Amino acid sequence: QVELVESGGGLVQAGGSLRLSCAASGRTFSMYAMGWCMGWFRQAPGKEREFVGGISWSGGNTDYADSVKGRFTISRDNAKNTVYLQMNSLKPEDTAVYYCAATQNYRLRISSRDYGYWGQGTQVTVSS
Repeated sequence: QVELVESGGGLVQAGGSLRLSCAASGRTFSMYAMGWCMGWFRQAPGKEREFVGGISWSGGNTDYADSVKGRFTISRDNAKNTVYLQMNSLKPEDTAVYYCAATQNYRLRISSRDYGYWGQGTQVTVSS
C-alpha cells in the first residue's frame, strides 16, 4: 500500500507562486528503487480531472500540460520520497484541487487511468 500526502496549497494572488509537495510512504516503499512514475493532476469545479505534469521514476523525463508549460516545474527527491510542483505566474484559471498520483511504471504516464494511487488533494485558489 502506498500513501500520498499533498501539502502547500493555499490562496495566492494572480502572478504569485506556490510550491506543492507530495510525500509518499508505505511499508518498504522506495520511489527510486521500485520505479515509480509520479504525476500531478487538478480538478476545477464542474470540470474533469486533468493532467498537469509528470515525472519519470529517475527524474530524467518530465512532461507538462500546454496550459502550464513555462510556468510550472515538477521535480522529485527520491531520497525523501517526495515530489514537488513549483507553480509560478499563477492565473485565476489555475484554481483547482491539485492531486498527486503514483504509478509503478518506468515510463512517464500522462493519463489518469494509468495511476493507481492518489493523494487526498490540496486546494489552490488564485485570486484576480
